Amino acid sequence: MTEGFKIPLTTFKVREGDVVLEDGCSFDEGKWTEKTTDDYFKGKRVVLFSLPGAFTPTCTSTQLPSFEENYNTIKDLNIDEVYCCSVNDTFVMNAWAEVLKIKNVKVIPDGSGNFTRFMGMLIGKNHRGFGNRSWRYMCVINDGVVEKWWQEPGINNNGEDDDPYIETTPENMMEYLKSSFEPANRLEQMKVLDEPVAVE
Repeated sequence: MTEGFKIPLTTFKVREGDVVLEDGCSFDEGKWTEKTTDDYFKGKRVVLFSLPGAFTPTCTSTQLPSFEENYNTIKDLNIDEVYCCSVNDTFVMNAWAEVLKIKNVKVIPDGSGNFTRFMGMLIGKNHRGFGNRSWRYMCVINDGVVEKWWQEPGINNNGEDDDPYIETTPENMMEYLKSSFEPANRLEQMKVLDEPVAVE
């Protein structure tokens, strides 16, 4: 994946309105809907991070909770939304978010793996009985175009079980966002400075 890459149009099958209990059980009271990459990314500057799977150790104990904990700081750095994507179905993703009490980060269920494949990050983890999953990556997407990209080293599809979590941290994300931060009122200040001064 390269910066400047336009996110391909992809459709996600999403459940909304189901009742999820604390143990993760889901009651069928919701409805199916479809969301596209345009719904998530068009006209917005967002953070997207993707991980190997809901309810897996590092994803559950560290990565998703860390982004949730730093959500407000990230949002204040000119970010509209923070998304977590995984090759899991919508029931699993919704239950995972409910169990972890995630209120701010929005989960994207890539159950088919199509989006992850288009992003070049789909790998096989059959040696662990997982099937196809996502390699860890994160990016800033600005109006559907990749502005900044990170991925973990050593991406492989040959059964190596190394699962690093070094590059795709909220700390690295915030460091980049702070370096590129332009306060909302900065442009207004510049406009005022550029306006001609009336001489009496």
